[in-house]
Amino acid sequence: MKQGIHPDYHTVVFQDSSTGYKFISGSTKTSDETVEWEDGNTYPLIRVEISSDSHPFYTGKQKFTQADGAVDRFNKKYGLTNN
Repeated sequence: MKQGIHPDYHTVVFQDSSTGYKFISGSTKTSDETVEWEDGNTYPLIRVEISSDSHPFYTGKQKFTQADGAVDRFNKKYGLTNN
């Protein structure tokens, strides 16, 4: 690789904010927060809102409450009934 044009690529720990699940990966992202990993080393901690541990596609726990509410409102508004 050409020197001086690429961002610093290093090991970081990502933490899912909703589940607390942590995983280690390489990234160019930096953080002031650090965490000690299972191997005894300290790595920057990057907090993410969603990961494979909480994403409905990977967990199989999809929420249809908003869609169901929209369908019910539509049926109520236009007088359709469930037969």
